[in-house]
Amino acid sequence: MDIKAPDLGVDSAEVSEIMVEVGDVIAKDDNIILLESDKASVEVPSSAAGKVTKISVAVGDQVSEGMVLIELESEADNAESNVDTKENSAADEKQKADETAAKPETKPEPAATESASSDANDKPASNAGKSTTHALPDLGVDEAQVSEIMVSVGDIVTADQSILLIESDKASVEVPAPVAGKIEKILVQTGDMVANGQDFIIIMSSGADAADASESTSDSAEPKHSAPAKSEEKAAAKTTGEPKQAEKSTTPNAVASKQADKLTEAQVNEKLVDVYAGPAVRKLARQLGVDITQVNGSALNDRILKEDLFAHVKESLNTQKAAPASGNVASASLPSLPDMSNVEIWGETTTQDLSRLQKVSIPQLNYNTLLPQVTQFDLSDITETEKLRGELKGSMKAEGIGFTILAFVVKATAYALTQHPRFNSHLNDDNTQVILRKSVNMGIAVATDDGLIVPVIKNVQDKGLKQIAIEIGELAVKARDKKLTTKDLQGASFTISSQGNLGGTAFTPLVNWPQVGILGVSEASMQPRWDAKKQSFEPRLMLPLSLSYDHRVINGADAAVFTRYIATLLADPRRILL
Repeated sequence: MDIKAPDLGVDSAEVSEIMVEVGDVIAKDDNIILLESDKASVEVPSSAAGKVTKISVAVGDQVSEGMVLIELESEADNAESNVDTKENSAADEKQKADETAAKPETKPEPAATESASSDANDKPASNAGKSTTHALPDLGVDEAQVSEIMVSVGDIVTADQSILLIESDKASVEVPAPVAGKIEKILVQTGDMVANGQDFIIIMSSGADAADASESTSDSAEPKHSAPAKSEEKAAAKTTGEPKQAEKSTTPNAVASKQADKLTEAQVNEKLVDVYAGPAVRKLARQLGVDITQVNGSALNDRILKEDLFAHVKESLNTQKAAPASGNVASASLPSLPDMSNVEIWGETTTQDLSRLQKVSIPQLNYNTLLPQVTQFDLSDITETEKLRGELKGSMKAEGIGFTILAFVVKATAYALTQHPRFNSHLNDDNTQVILRKSVNMGIAVATDDGLIVPVIKNVQDKGLKQIAIEIGELAVKARDKKLTTKDLQGASFTISSQGNLGGTAFTPLVNWPQVGILGVSEASMQPRWDAKKQSFEPRLMLPLSLSYDHRVINGADAAVFTRYIATLLADPRRILL
Protein backbone atom coordinates (compact mmCIF):
# COMPACT_ATOMS: atom_id res chain seq x y z
CA MET A 1 0.00 0.00 0.00
CA ASP A 2 1.37 3.39 -1.00
CA ILE A 3 1.34 6.27 1.48
CA LYS A 4 1.35 9.49 -0.52
CA ALA A 5 2.09 13.12 0.31
CA PRO A 6 -1.10 15.07 1.16
CA ASP A 7 -1.95 18.60 0.02
CA LEU A 8 0.96 20.65 1.41
CA GLY A 9 -0.39 24.08 0.54
CA VAL A 10 2.71 24.65 -1.67
CA ASP A 11 3.95 23.23 -4.99
CA SER A 12 6.74 21.24 -3.36
CA ALA A 13 8.54 20.78 -0.06
CA GLU A 14 11.83 19.29 1.09
CA VAL A 15 12.16 16.09 3.10
CA SER A 16 13.77 17.30 6.32
CA GLU A 17 13.58 14.12 8.38
CA ILE A 18 12.43 10.52 7.94
CA MET A 19 10.90 9.29 11.18
CA VAL A 20 10.51 5.57 10.35
CA GLU A 21 12.69 2.76 9.05
CA VAL A 22 12.05 -0.26 6.85
CA GLY A 23 10.62 -3.00 9.05
CA ASP A 24 8.90 -0.64 11.50
CA VAL A 25 5.28 -1.43 12.36
CA ILE A 26 3.31 1.78 12.55
CA ALA A 27 -0.23 2.74 13.45
CA LYS A 28 -2.57 5.03 11.59
CA ASP A 29 -1.72 8.75 12.12
CA ASP A 30 1.83 7.98 13.31
CA ASN A 31 4.21 10.65 11.98
CA ILE A 32 6.43 9.25 9.23
CA ILE A 33 8.16 12.18 7.51
CA LEU A 34 8.89 15.85 8.26
CA LEU A 35 8.45 18.13 5.23
CA GLU A 36 9.54 21.77 5.19
CA SER A 37 9.13 24.63 2.74
CA ASP A 38 9.22 28.41 2.78
CA LYS A 39 5.61 28.57 3.94
CA ALA A 40 5.03 25.34 5.85
CA SER A 41 6.60 22.78 8.12
CA VAL A 42 4.49 19.63 8.22
CA GLU A 43 4.85 16.31 10.01
CA VAL A 44 3.13 13.91 7.63
CA PRO A 45 1.08 11.17 9.35
CA SER A 46 0.50 7.72 7.93
CA SER A 47 -2.98 7.31 6.50
CA ALA A 48 -3.00 3.61 7.41
CA ALA A 49 -1.46 1.04 9.75
CA GLY A 50 1.02 -1.63 8.68
CA LYS A 51 4.66 -2.62 8.28
CA VAL A 52 7.03 -0.32 6.41
CA THR A 53 8.39 -2.27 3.43
CA LYS A 54 9.95 0.57 1.44
CA ILE A 55 10.88 4.24 1.88
CA SER A 56 10.56 5.96 -1.49
CA VAL A 57 12.18 9.29 -0.58
CA ALA A 58 15.42 10.44 1.03
CA VAL A 59 16.36 13.43 3.19
CA GLY A 60 16.78 16.45 0.92
CA ASP A 61 14.37 15.23 -1.79
CA GLN A 62 11.72 17.62 -3.10
CA VAL A 63 8.24 16.10 -2.92
CA SER A 64 4.83 17.30 -4.08
CA GLU A 65 1.21 16.33 -3.49
CA GLY A 66 0.46 12.73 -4.47
CA MET A 67 4.08 11.54 -4.52
CA VAL A 68 4.65 8.15 -2.86
CA LEU A 69 6.51 8.52 0.44
CA ILE A 70 6.55 4.98 1.83
CA GLU A 71 5.01 1.59 1.12
CA LEU A 72 3.18 -0.46 3.76
CA GLU A 73 2.42 -4.15 3.95
CA SER A 74 -1.22 -4.72 4.94
CA GLU A 75 -3.43 -7.57 3.74
CA ALA A 76 -6.64 -5.70 4.42
CA ASP A 77 -5.36 -2.65 2.59
CA ASN A 78 -4.25 -4.75 -0.39
CA ALA A 79 -7.70 -6.31 -0.62
CA GLU A 80 -9.36 -2.93 -0.47
CA SER A 81 -6.93 -1.61 -3.07
CA ASN A 82 -7.92 -4.40 -5.53
CA VAL A 83 -11.59 -3.63 -5.05
CA ASP A 84 -10.98 0.09 -5.55
CA THR A 85 -8.99 -0.59 -8.72
CA LYS A 86 -11.85 -2.58 -10.24
CA GLU A 87 -14.38 0.05 -9.27
CA ASN A 88 -12.22 2.84 -10.68
CA SER A 89 -11.76 0.96 -13.96
CA ALA A 90 -15.50 0.51 -14.28
CA ALA A 91 -16.07 4.15 -13.44
CA ASP A 92 -13.51 5.25 -16.06
CA GLU A 93 -15.18 3.15 -18.76
CA LYS A 94 -18.57 4.57 -17.86
CA GLN A 95 -17.20 8.11 -17.88
CA LYS A 96 -15.65 7.61 -21.33
CA ALA A 97 -18.95 6.30 -22.64
CA ASP A 98 -20.80 9.29 -21.20
CA GLU A 99 -18.31 11.70 -22.74
CA THR A 100 -18.64 10.04 -26.16
CA ALA A 101 -22.42 10.32 -25.97
CA ALA A 102 -22.26 13.92 -24.85
CA LYS A 103 -19.88 15.22 -27.54
CA PRO A 104 -22.50 15.93 -30.26
CA GLU A 105 -24.53 17.98 -27.79
CA THR A 106 -21.61 20.15 -26.62
CA LYS A 107 -20.41 21.13 -30.08
CA PRO A 108 -21.27 24.83 -30.43
CA GLU A 109 -22.87 26.42 -33.46
CA PRO A 110 -20.96 29.35 -35.05
CA ALA A 111 -23.54 31.86 -33.91
CA ALA A 112 -23.43 30.50 -30.39
CA THR A 113 -19.64 30.75 -30.41
CA GLU A 114 -19.76 34.40 -31.39
CA SER A 115 -22.37 35.10 -28.72
CA ALA A 116 -20.36 33.34 -26.00
CA SER A 117 -17.22 35.19 -27.07
CA SER A 118 -19.08 38.47 -26.89
CA ASP A 119 -20.39 37.60 -23.43
CA ALA A 120 -16.90 36.71 -22.27
CA ASN A 121 -15.62 40.12 -23.36
CA ASP A 122 -18.42 41.86 -21.50
CA LYS A 123 -18.05 39.92 -18.23
CA PRO A 124 -14.82 41.51 -16.96
CA ALA A 125 -16.40 44.92 -16.94
CA SER A 126 -19.59 43.77 -15.27
CA ASN A 127 -17.89 41.58 -12.64
CA ALA A 128 -15.15 44.04 -11.66
CA GLY A 129 -15.27 44.87 -7.96
CA LYS A 130 -17.39 41.85 -7.06
CA SER A 131 -17.22 40.75 -3.40
CA THR A 132 -16.59 37.02 -2.92
CA THR A 133 -16.49 34.88 0.20
CA HIS A 134 -13.54 32.48 0.18
CA ALA A 135 -13.14 29.19 2.08
CA LEU A 136 -10.05 27.69 3.62
CA PRO A 137 -8.15 25.11 1.57
CA ASP A 138 -7.40 21.57 2.77
CA LEU A 139 -5.24 22.03 5.89
CA GLY A 140 -4.17 18.40 6.14
CA VAL A 141 -5.84 18.06 9.58
CA ASP A 142 -9.42 18.05 10.88
CA GLU A 143 -9.04 21.43 12.57
CA ALA A 144 -6.34 23.99 13.37
CA GLN A 145 -6.00 27.23 15.28
CA VAL A 146 -5.72 30.72 13.78
CA SER A 147 -2.34 31.86 15.10
CA GLU A 148 -1.99 35.17 13.28
CA ILE A 149 -4.00 37.37 10.91
CA MET A 150 -1.54 39.13 8.61
CA VAL A 151 -3.93 41.64 7.00
CA SER A 152 -6.59 44.12 8.07
CA VAL A 153 -9.93 45.20 6.63
CA GLY A 154 -9.25 47.68 3.84
CA ASP A 155 -5.84 46.27 2.88
CA ILE A 156 -5.09 45.68 -0.80
CA VAL A 157 -3.64 42.20 -1.33
CA THR A 158 -2.18 40.40 -4.31
CA ALA A 159 -2.94 36.84 -5.32
CA ASP A 160 -0.95 34.28 -3.27
CA GLN A 161 0.05 36.88 -0.65
CA SER A 162 0.10 35.28 2.81
CA ILE A 163 -2.89 36.53 4.80
CA LEU A 164 -3.44 33.98 7.59
CA LEU A 165 -1.22 31.76 9.74
CA ILE A 166 -2.83 28.46 10.74
CA GLU A 167 -1.25 26.24 13.43
CA SER A 168 -1.95 22.70 14.55
CA ASP A 169 -0.01 19.97 16.35
CA LYS A 170 1.21 18.64 13.01
CA ALA A 171 1.43 21.68 10.74
CA SER A 172 2.17 25.36 10.49
CA VAL A 173 0.76 26.83 7.27
CA GLU A 174 0.49 30.33 5.85
CA VAL A 175 -2.79 30.60 3.91
CA PRO A 176 -2.40 32.69 0.72
CA ALA A 177 -4.96 35.10 -0.70
CA PRO A 178 -6.98 33.21 -3.35
CA VAL A 179 -7.37 36.39 -5.46
CA ALA A 180 -6.09 39.93 -5.59
CA GLY A 181 -8.29 42.69 -4.29
CA LYS A 182 -9.43 44.63 -1.24
CA ILE A 183 -10.15 42.96 2.11
CA GLU A 184 -13.80 43.66 2.93
CA LYS A 185 -14.30 41.43 5.97
CA ILE A 186 -12.31 38.90 8.00
CA LEU A 187 -14.58 36.11 9.24
CA VAL A 188 -12.20 34.55 11.78
CA GLN A 189 -10.24 35.82 14.76
CA THR A 190 -6.90 34.93 16.33
CA GLY A 191 -7.38 31.87 18.52
CA ASP A 192 -10.38 30.50 16.59
CA MET A 193 -10.41 26.80 15.67
CA VAL A 194 -11.11 26.43 11.93
CA ALA A 195 -11.73 23.48 9.62
CA ASN A 196 -11.26 22.65 5.94
CA GLY A 197 -13.69 24.51 3.68
CA GLN A 198 -14.73 27.04 6.34
CA ASP A 199 -15.40 30.59 5.08
CA PHE A 200 -12.67 32.87 6.39
CA ILE A 201 -12.50 36.07 4.35
CA ILE A 202 -14.45 38.31 1.95
CA ILE A 203 -12.42 39.99 -0.79
CA MET A 204 -13.62 42.55 -3.33
CA SER A 205 -11.84 41.36 -6.46
CA SER A 206 -10.13 43.86 -8.69
CA GLY A 207 -11.13 44.09 -12.35
CA ALA A 208 -8.20 41.90 -13.28
CA ASP A 209 -9.34 39.09 -11.02
CA ALA A 210 -12.89 39.32 -12.30
CA ALA A 211 -11.52 39.00 -15.83
CA ASP A 212 -9.50 35.96 -14.78
CA ALA A 213 -12.56 34.37 -13.24
CA SER A 214 -14.70 34.97 -16.30
CA GLU A 215 -12.00 33.65 -18.63
CA SER A 216 -11.64 30.45 -16.61
CA THR A 217 -15.40 29.81 -16.64
CA SER A 218 -16.07 30.83 -20.23
CA ASP A 219 -16.17 27.89 -22.68
CA SER A 220 -15.04 30.12 -25.56
CA ALA A 221 -11.91 31.46 -23.84
CA GLU A 222 -8.75 30.11 -25.54
CA PRO A 223 -5.72 29.24 -23.35
CA LYS A 224 -3.21 30.89 -25.65
CA HIS A 225 -5.00 34.22 -25.43
CA SER A 226 -5.93 34.02 -21.75
CA ALA A 227 -2.41 33.32 -20.47
CA PRO A 228 -0.85 36.66 -21.47
CA ALA A 229 -4.02 38.44 -20.42
CA LYS A 230 -3.73 36.92 -16.94
CA SER A 231 -0.09 37.90 -16.65
CA GLU A 232 -0.84 41.49 -17.54
CA GLU A 233 -3.86 41.60 -15.25
CA LYS A 234 -1.97 40.11 -12.27
CA ALA A 235 0.75 42.67 -12.81
CA ALA A 236 -1.93 45.34 -12.74
CA ALA A 237 -3.32 43.85 -9.55
CA LYS A 238 0.11 44.07 -7.92
CA THR A 239 0.40 47.66 -9.04
CA THR A 240 -2.97 48.31 -7.44
CA GLY A 241 -1.60 47.00 -4.13
CA GLU A 242 1.41 49.34 -4.08
CA PRO A 243 -0.34 52.63 -3.19
CA LYS A 244 -1.66 51.03 0.00
CA GLN A 245 1.87 50.07 1.01
CA ALA A 246 3.18 53.50 0.12
CA GLU A 247 0.37 55.02 2.17
CA LYS A 248 1.45 52.98 5.20
CA SER A 249 5.05 54.16 4.85
CA THR A 250 3.94 57.77 5.26
CA THR A 251 2.62 57.16 8.79
CA PRO A 252 4.45 58.54 11.89
CA ASN A 253 8.21 58.02 12.26
CA ALA A 254 7.94 55.18 14.78
CA VAL A 255 5.82 53.09 12.43
CA ALA A 256 7.98 53.92 9.44
CA SER A 257 11.10 52.97 11.33
CA LYS A 258 9.58 49.68 12.46
CA GLN A 259 8.60 48.77 8.89
CA ALA A 260 12.04 49.73 7.62
CA ASP A 261 13.66 47.31 10.05
CA LYS A 262 11.27 44.46 9.23
CA LEU A 263 12.49 41.90 6.72
CA THR A 264 10.56 41.36 3.53
CA GLU A 265 8.75 38.06 3.04
CA ALA A 266 11.37 37.01 0.46
CA GLN A 267 14.19 37.73 2.89
CA VAL A 268 12.48 35.82 5.69
CA ASN A 269 11.83 32.81 3.45
CA GLU A 270 15.45 32.82 2.27
CA LYS A 271 16.72 32.77 5.87
CA LEU A 272 14.28 30.06 7.00
CA VAL A 273 15.54 27.63 4.36
CA ASP A 274 18.63 26.94 6.49
CA VAL A 275 16.70 26.51 9.75
CA TYR A 276 16.24 22.95 10.97
CA ALA A 277 13.23 22.99 13.33
CA GLY A 278 9.81 21.38 13.59
CA PRO A 279 6.45 23.15 13.41
CA ALA A 280 5.96 23.32 17.18
CA VAL A 281 9.30 25.09 17.61
CA ARG A 282 8.59 27.49 14.76
CA LYS A 283 5.19 28.27 16.29
CA LEU A 284 6.78 29.06 19.66
CA ALA A 285 9.35 31.30 17.95
CA ARG A 286 6.63 33.27 16.17
CA GLN A 287 4.57 33.62 19.34
CA LEU A 288 7.55 35.08 21.19
CA GLY A 289 8.71 37.28 18.32
CA VAL A 290 12.10 35.62 17.96
CA ASP A 291 14.23 35.30 14.81
CA ILE A 292 14.64 31.52 14.83
CA THR A 293 17.67 31.79 12.55
CA GLN A 294 19.58 33.25 15.51
CA VAL A 295 18.92 30.19 17.72
CA ASN A 296 21.56 27.46 17.99
CA GLY A 297 20.24 23.91 17.82
CA SER A 298 21.53 21.25 20.21
CA ALA A 299 20.02 18.11 18.64
CA LEU A 300 21.34 15.95 15.82
CA ASN A 301 22.30 17.96 12.71
CA ASP A 302 21.84 21.19 14.74
CA ARG A 303 18.07 20.69 14.92
CA ILE A 304 16.46 23.33 17.14
CA LEU A 305 14.46 21.98 20.07
CA LYS A 306 11.95 23.80 22.25
CA GLU A 307 14.53 23.83 25.03
CA ASP A 308 17.03 25.65 22.76
CA LEU A 309 14.42 28.19 21.75
CA PHE A 310 13.24 28.68 25.34
CA ALA A 311 16.80 29.35 26.52
CA HIS A 312 17.43 31.82 23.70
CA VAL A 313 14.11 33.58 24.22
CA LYS A 314 14.62 33.91 27.96
CA GLU A 315 18.12 35.30 27.55
CA SER A 316 17.27 37.80 24.81
CA LEU A 317 14.01 39.07 26.31
CA ASN A 318 15.46 39.42 29.79
CA THR A 319 18.47 41.29 28.43
CA GLN A 320 16.22 43.71 26.56
CA LYS A 321 14.10 44.35 29.65
CA ALA A 322 17.08 44.70 31.98
CA ALA A 323 18.72 47.37 29.80
CA PRO A 324 16.16 50.16 30.40
CA ALA A 325 15.81 49.16 34.03
CA SER A 326 19.53 49.54 34.62
CA GLY A 327 19.41 53.01 33.11
CA ASN A 328 16.85 54.17 35.68
CA VAL A 329 18.23 52.39 38.74
CA ALA A 330 21.91 52.90 39.48
CA SER A 331 22.18 49.76 41.60
CA ALA A 332 20.87 47.56 38.76
CA SER A 333 24.17 47.68 36.87
CA LEU A 334 27.77 47.11 37.85
CA PRO A 335 30.84 48.96 36.57
CA SER A 336 33.10 47.25 34.08
CA LEU A 337 35.54 44.69 35.42
CA PRO A 338 39.04 46.19 35.85
CA ASP A 339 41.83 45.05 33.56
CA MET A 340 43.19 41.94 35.24
CA SER A 341 46.02 41.26 32.81
CA ASN A 342 48.58 42.86 35.16
CA VAL A 343 50.10 39.85 36.90
CA GLU A 344 51.88 41.98 39.48
CA ILE A 345 48.55 43.25 40.80
CA TRP A 346 46.16 40.37 40.21
CA GLY A 347 48.45 37.38 39.93
CA GLU A 348 47.98 34.55 37.45
CA THR A 349 44.43 34.13 36.08
CA THR A 350 42.60 31.80 33.75
CA THR A 351 39.13 31.84 32.21
CA GLN A 352 36.36 29.25 32.35
CA ASP A 353 33.20 29.35 30.24
CA LEU A 354 29.85 29.42 32.00
CA SER A 355 27.38 26.71 31.07
CA ARG A 356 24.50 27.65 28.80
CA LEU A 357 22.10 27.33 31.74
CA GLN A 358 24.22 29.65 33.89
CA LYS A 359 24.38 32.28 31.16
CA VAL A 360 20.63 32.11 30.61
CA SER A 361 19.98 32.48 34.36
CA ILE A 362 22.00 35.70 34.81
CA PRO A 363 19.39 38.14 33.39
CA GLN A 364 16.65 36.55 35.51
CA LEU A 365 18.82 36.74 38.63
CA ASN A 366 19.51 40.41 37.92
CA TYR A 367 15.82 41.14 38.44
CA ASN A 368 16.29 40.35 42.11
CA THR A 369 18.40 43.50 42.53
CA LEU A 370 15.23 45.51 41.81
CA LEU A 371 13.18 43.80 44.55
CA PRO A 372 13.05 44.97 48.19
CA GLN A 373 13.66 41.45 49.46
CA VAL A 374 13.54 40.45 53.13
CA THR A 375 14.19 36.99 54.64
CA GLN A 376 12.35 35.52 57.63
CA PHE A 377 13.95 32.59 59.52
CA ASP A 378 12.25 29.91 61.62
CA LEU A 379 12.62 26.32 62.87
CA SER A 380 10.16 23.43 62.60
CA ASP A 381 10.17 20.48 64.98
CA ILE A 382 9.79 17.57 62.54
CA THR A 383 10.59 14.78 65.03
CA GLU A 384 7.17 13.13 64.78
CA THR A 385 6.90 13.79 61.05
CA GLU A 386 10.24 12.09 60.48
CA LYS A 387 8.96 9.05 62.40
CA LEU A 388 5.93 8.93 60.12
CA ARG A 389 8.15 9.22 57.05
CA GLY A 390 10.27 6.36 58.35
CA GLU A 391 7.19 4.15 58.69
CA LEU A 392 6.07 4.88 55.13
CA LYS A 393 9.50 4.91 53.50
CA GLY A 394 9.78 1.12 53.17
CA SER A 395 6.53 0.61 51.27
CA MET A 396 7.28 3.63 49.06
CA LYS A 397 10.74 2.28 48.24
CA ALA A 398 9.20 -1.07 47.27
CA GLU A 399 7.21 0.85 44.63
CA GLY A 400 10.33 2.65 43.41
CA ILE A 401 9.39 5.99 45.01
CA GLY A 402 11.94 8.15 46.80
CA PHE A 403 10.09 9.45 49.87
CA THR A 404 12.03 12.37 51.39
CA ILE A 405 11.04 15.11 53.80
CA LEU A 406 10.77 17.43 50.78
CA ALA A 407 7.39 15.86 49.88
CA PHE A 408 6.05 16.91 53.29
CA VAL A 409 7.51 20.43 52.84
CA VAL A 410 5.85 20.82 49.43
CA LYS A 411 2.46 19.61 50.69
CA ALA A 412 2.54 21.76 53.84
CA THR A 413 3.63 24.85 51.90
CA ALA A 414 0.95 24.35 49.25
CA TYR A 415 -1.72 24.10 51.95
CA ALA A 416 -0.33 27.21 53.67
CA LEU A 417 -0.50 29.11 50.37
CA THR A 418 -4.20 28.30 50.03
CA GLN A 419 -4.75 29.78 53.50
CA HIS A 420 -2.49 32.80 52.85
CA PRO A 421 -3.12 33.53 49.13
CA ARG A 422 -1.13 36.77 49.11
CA PHE A 423 2.06 34.68 49.07
CA ASN A 424 0.72 32.94 45.94
CA SER A 425 0.38 36.09 43.88
CA HIS A 426 2.05 38.58 41.53
CA LEU A 427 2.29 42.38 41.65
CA ASN A 428 0.93 43.96 38.47
CA ASP A 429 3.01 46.27 36.27
CA ASP A 430 1.68 49.58 37.60
CA ASN A 431 2.01 48.42 41.23
CA THR A 432 -1.67 49.04 41.95
CA GLN A 433 -3.05 45.48 42.18
CA VAL A 434 -2.07 42.02 43.32
CA ILE A 435 -2.96 39.12 40.99
CA LEU A 436 -3.94 36.15 43.19
CA ARG A 437 -3.38 32.65 41.79
CA LYS A 438 -6.21 30.16 42.39
CA SER A 439 -3.95 27.13 41.96
CA VAL A 440 -0.56 26.36 43.49
CA ASN A 441 2.12 25.59 40.91
CA MET A 442 5.23 24.80 42.95
CA GLY A 443 8.69 25.39 41.52
CA ILE A 444 11.27 22.93 42.90
CA ALA A 445 14.89 24.08 42.57
CA VAL A 446 17.09 21.21 41.33
CA ALA A 447 20.90 21.31 41.26
CA THR A 448 22.45 19.91 38.05
CA ASP A 449 25.99 19.81 36.70
CA ASP A 450 25.19 22.82 34.53
CA GLY A 451 23.59 24.87 37.31
CA LEU A 452 20.30 25.37 39.12
CA ILE A 453 17.04 24.72 37.27
CA VAL A 454 13.48 25.02 38.56
CA PRO A 455 10.89 22.57 37.15
CA VAL A 456 7.26 23.04 38.20
CA ILE A 457 4.70 20.70 39.80
CA LYS A 458 1.22 21.87 38.76
CA ASN A 459 -1.85 22.01 41.04
CA VAL A 460 -0.02 20.75 44.13
CA GLN A 461 -2.97 21.68 46.35
CA ASP A 462 -4.94 18.75 44.86
CA LYS A 463 -2.21 16.10 45.20
CA GLY A 464 -1.28 13.72 47.99
CA LEU A 465 2.16 13.02 49.46
CA LYS A 466 2.71 9.95 47.28
CA GLN A 467 1.93 11.72 44.01
CA ILE A 468 4.06 14.71 45.02
CA ALA A 469 7.00 12.40 45.83
CA ILE A 470 6.61 10.67 42.44
CA GLU A 471 6.61 13.96 40.52
CA ILE A 472 9.58 15.34 42.48
CA GLY A 473 11.58 12.25 41.50
CA GLU A 474 10.50 12.37 37.85
CA LEU A 475 11.31 16.06 37.44
CA ALA A 476 14.67 15.68 39.16
CA VAL A 477 15.66 12.88 36.76
CA LYS A 478 14.49 14.85 33.72
CA ALA A 479 16.41 17.91 34.92
CA ARG A 480 19.68 16.02 35.36
CA ASP A 481 19.21 14.20 32.03
CA LYS A 482 18.44 17.53 30.29
CA LYS A 483 15.04 16.30 29.14
CA LEU A 484 12.84 19.00 30.69
CA THR A 485 10.40 20.61 28.28
CA THR A 486 9.31 24.23 28.18
CA LYS A 487 6.02 23.22 29.78
CA ASP A 488 7.91 21.68 32.72
CA LEU A 489 9.53 25.03 33.49
CA GLN A 490 6.59 27.42 33.16
CA GLY A 491 3.80 28.71 35.40
CA ALA A 492 5.30 28.58 38.91
CA SER A 493 3.52 30.66 41.57
CA PHE A 494 5.94 29.90 44.44
CA THR A 495 9.33 28.18 44.76
CA ILE A 496 11.01 25.86 47.25
CA SER A 497 14.80 25.57 47.35
CA SER A 498 16.03 22.67 49.48
CA GLN A 499 19.70 22.18 50.31
CA GLY A 500 19.00 18.68 51.62
CA ASN A 501 21.90 17.29 53.60
CA LEU A 502 24.51 19.67 52.19
CA GLY A 503 24.90 21.37 55.56
CA GLY A 504 24.32 24.89 56.79
CA THR A 505 21.82 26.29 59.24
CA ALA A 506 20.09 28.93 57.10
CA PHE A 507 20.49 30.90 53.87
CA THR A 508 18.83 33.68 51.88
CA PRO A 509 17.12 32.31 48.75
CA LEU A 510 16.45 34.85 46.00
CA VAL A 511 12.85 35.60 45.08
CA ASN A 512 12.30 34.48 41.48
CA TRP A 513 10.39 37.40 39.91
CA PRO A 514 7.47 37.64 39.12
CA GLN A 515 6.81 35.45 42.17
CA VAL A 516 6.69 37.20 45.54
CA GLY A 517 8.09 34.47 47.77
CA ILE A 518 10.49 31.54 48.02
CA LEU A 519 11.06 29.06 50.86
CA GLY A 520 14.56 27.83 51.62
CA VAL A 521 15.01 24.53 53.49
CA SER A 522 18.32 23.63 55.17
CA GLU A 523 19.59 20.38 56.69
CA ALA A 524 17.68 19.15 59.75
CA SER A 525 19.67 18.60 62.94
CA MET A 526 19.09 17.35 66.49
CA GLN A 527 18.82 20.24 68.95
CA PRO A 528 17.86 20.48 72.65
CA ARG A 529 14.36 21.90 73.14
CA TRP A 530 12.77 22.74 76.48
CA ASP A 531 9.79 20.59 77.49
CA ALA A 532 7.73 22.68 79.91
CA LYS A 533 5.71 19.66 81.08
CA LYS A 534 8.74 17.57 81.93
CA GLN A 535 10.79 20.59 82.99
CA SER A 536 13.76 19.31 81.04
CA PHE A 537 15.52 19.57 77.68
CA GLU A 538 14.81 16.91 75.07
CA PRO A 539 16.57 16.20 71.76
CA ARG A 540 14.33 17.16 68.86
CA LEU A 541 14.88 17.07 65.08
CA MET A 542 14.69 20.71 63.94
CA LEU A 543 14.32 21.79 60.31
CA PRO A 544 15.55 25.36 59.44
CA LEU A 545 13.21 27.38 57.21
CA SER A 546 14.21 30.58 55.36
CA LEU A 547 11.38 32.54 53.73
CA SER A 548 12.42 35.35 51.36
CA TYR A 549 9.66 37.66 50.17
CA ASP A 550 8.95 40.80 48.15
CA HIS A 551 8.33 43.52 50.73
CA ARG A 552 6.18 45.49 48.28
CA VAL A 553 3.51 42.77 48.57
CA ILE A 554 4.25 41.04 51.89
CA ASN A 555 4.49 42.74 55.28
CA GLY A 556 7.02 41.53 57.84
CA ALA A 557 4.34 40.48 60.33
CA ASP A 558 2.51 38.47 57.66
CA ALA A 559 5.77 36.76 56.70
CA ALA A 560 6.44 35.76 60.32
CA VAL A 561 2.91 34.32 60.66
CA PHE A 562 3.18 32.46 57.36
CA THR A 563 6.56 30.91 58.19
CA ARG A 564 5.37 29.85 61.66
CA TYR A 565 2.24 28.33 60.08
CA ILE A 566 4.35 26.18 57.72
CA ALA A 567 6.52 25.12 60.70
CA THR A 568 3.39 24.09 62.63
CA LEU A 569 2.03 22.05 59.70
CA LEU A 570 5.37 20.26 59.29
CA ALA A 571 5.44 19.44 63.01
CA ASP A 572 2.01 17.79 62.73
CA PRO A 573 0.82 17.16 59.12
CA ARG A 574 -2.53 15.94 60.45
CA ARG A 575 -3.53 19.61 60.71
CA ILE A 576 -3.79 19.67 56.91
CA LEU A 577 -6.75 17.28 57.20
CA LEU A 578 -8.73 19.59 59.49
